Amino acid sequence: MAVNYFSLVATHSDIDLETVARLSVGAAQVASSALQDSPALAGAVSLATCNRFEIYGEATSDADIEAARSSLIAAISDTSGLPKSKVSGSFTTLTGQDVPRHLFSVSAGLDSAVVGEREIAGQVRRALVESQSTGTASGGLVRLFQAASRTARDVGAQTALGARGRSIVSVALDLAADLSSTRDLSEKSVVVFGTGAYAGATMALLRERGCTDVSVYSPSGRAEGFVATRGGTALSDEALPGALTRADVVIGCSGSERRVSAADMQQLREGVDRTLVIVDLALNHDFDPEVASVQNVELITLESVRLAAPEEQAESLRQAGELVSGAAEAFQEQAASRSVDAAIVALRKHTQQVLDAEMARVRAQHGCTAAAEEVEFALRRMVRQLLHVPTVRARQLAAEGRQEDYTSALEALYGIEPEDAAAPPPEQSCPVHELEARTGTV
Repeated sequence: MAVNYFSLVATHSDIDLETVARLSVGAAQVASSALQDSPALAGAVSLATCNRFEIYGEATSDADIEAARSSLIAAISDTSGLPKSKVSGSFTTLTGQDVPRHLFSVSAGLDSAVVGEREIAGQVRRALVESQSTGTASGGLVRLFQAASRTARDVGAQTALGARGRSIVSVALDLAADLSSTRDLSEKSVVVFGTGAYAGATMALLRERGCTDVSVYSPSGRAEGFVATRGGTALSDEALPGALTRADVVIGCSGSERRVSAADMQQLREGVDRTLVIVDLALNHDFDPEVASVQNVELITLESVRLAAPEEQAESLRQAGELVSGAAEAFQEQAASRSVDAAIVALRKHTQQVLDAEMARVRAQHGCTAAAEEVEFALRRMVRQLLHVPTVRARQLAAEGRQEDYTSALEALYGIEPEDAAAPPPEQSCPVHELEARTGTV
């Protein structure tokens, strides 16, 4: 049967980041909730990053895609608190071959604010791992996401995008250096909010740039464990105000509900004449946007990063686009080929059952003799030859997107339904041996 993929896409390209942030509240629970409520949904994987919220779903049939989509919209509405109409209007719905093409492009960094960014590939992998751990990823979605990760590796290895190693964090740090009194970050005192993926990437890049005075604050209390493996100093709630007063650069990556207000920052920086650069990379802002109005405070947002991101060379983008397109087409062909597997198995099962019935009659009449074995060998060879052309034709039709023609023909000609292939045929035994077993004769 065909795999019925669809995806709901909300990104920085289409809607404002505040709306993306509100939609993604409770993103981890959306898939499980929708699967419990809707039999039309076979699986779902959520992908939530700093500038996008996307859900990839698999419906139980093509006719169920709209019902499956509606179940996800309802779940997002419940977790975000937004009306269903607002949620539905905020997402672009993709179906068919547009689904793998989009996901592969996302995973390769071609749809990012910073084209070719490297963090997104890891986020795609983690989205799959998390959905597998919660049991929401169907087999079809596992194959889709694994193919996306392979495509991202190919783009990184075969184009100049991977060599540049640009990321949202690296562009943000470049901006921070430009706005500071000196560009050398190794001389700066830095405070990082958060302990997630972006915080980890930030710590790695700060180390590369020679920054040693780094403190980490976690609203959830995970800073101690975080700095134990990445370096830096963990900040308690009591120590945070003093660190913000001394800081030259503050990087927000946590997205917690505890937001630093402009009034708080005004009080903390009273009498400090050094420039403070605040980089807010959290989708749910760590800092009130009004902090930009505080004297000697410069605010860098995701929108600032997007506008400052350097344009990639046309040739690199062309090569990456071709790799993505080729991978998406190959994936679609493989999915179409798999979709006729059940029909092929059903035809073989039907033929095998006819053959087994005939051989049972031969053995009942002639016993399990050498002659009977020769007849069986000849018949099985003939069946293989007869099945060769239908099997090849099934693959050809699948590649052309006409797999339904094949399954319809099987049903019209033989009354075969592919679903019947789920259970293997019963094992046939020699009737003479069965008689001996019942009577005890040898």
